[in-house]
Amino acid sequence: MHTKKTLAAVALGTAIAALSAAPALAACLSDEQVADFAAALEAHRPAADIENMGETDASCTRAKLNALHARKHGPVVGYKAGLTNPAVQKRFNYDQPVWGVLYRDMVLDTGAVVDAAFGARPLFEADMLVRVKSVDINAAKTPAEVLAAIDQVIPFIELPDLAVQTPPKLGGPGLAAINVAARLGVKGVAIEVPADSAGQAVLLQSLRDMTVVMKDGAGNELARGKGSDILEHPLNAVVWLAGALAKEGIAMKPGDLISLGSFSPLLPPKAGQTVLVTYEGLARAQPVVVSFK
Repeated sequence: MHTKKTLAAVALGTAIAALSAAPALAACLSDEQVADFAAALEAHRPAADIENMGETDASCTRAKLNALHARKHGPVVGYKAGLTNPAVQKRFNYDQPVWGVLYRDMVLDTGAVVDAAFGARPLFEADMLVRVKSVDINAAKTPAEVLAAIDQVIPFIELPDLAVQTPPKLGGPGLAAINVAARLGVKGVAIEVPADSAGQAVLLQSLRDMTVVMKDGAGNELARGKGSDILEHPLNAVVWLAGALAKEGIAMKPGDLISLGSFSPLLPPKAGQTVLVTYEGLARAQPVVVSFK
């Protein structure tokens, strides 16, 4: 009996020690902390680290930050799904997507010239936008249902800014807290979604099977990925996003632009560099281009 009590005491002590050693979850950032983060963004300097944040407090922090973004970057023009590529999830040690908000002044047109130091931790990645046609998108459960509720597919190079002193510490919720690092992006020429079912079927397959290639201005390949790298079909990102937004009482509306996530690694820009992304196998897709000065 004495031995059993001793073993139980040891087990309890071990559990308590483990709990004590576990890092405490960070709380929702205060208004002052969010203002400091926004000021660091404005100054293009890394902000204080955000780590060990839970999903609820990340949502709270994102809402505060986005209230400030709206004052600076204009009205909401859409949303972005992040961590939709398993390779990028691995980088942030998080096994599910996260979402952020896109604002008018964040979206530039192809051929834009951007300062290579456009942020504190500037990066670029091959991405894609779709434009919402119908509120039916909020109930979409399959890529086909998403395709029926959009009217454009748009080549896109996203220019995120991880913005903190130690980006690997962010994790998934921390990334959500900083609005999934939304900073800028360059959109290409839109591809209209066919109205007929046969045309939609071809486009649906092409989006899954396309090869997205990112090159520099000299034609050197920087990265490549497949359409299926994003949740097995890139439009599954919209299915996930619809559910995530609904949990917070938000619905996508006609005209909204939706960023699907990364087909490539996140790479740092260099002054004098031009980046061109092509979508091989996607009919009528023209390259999207950004240059860094």
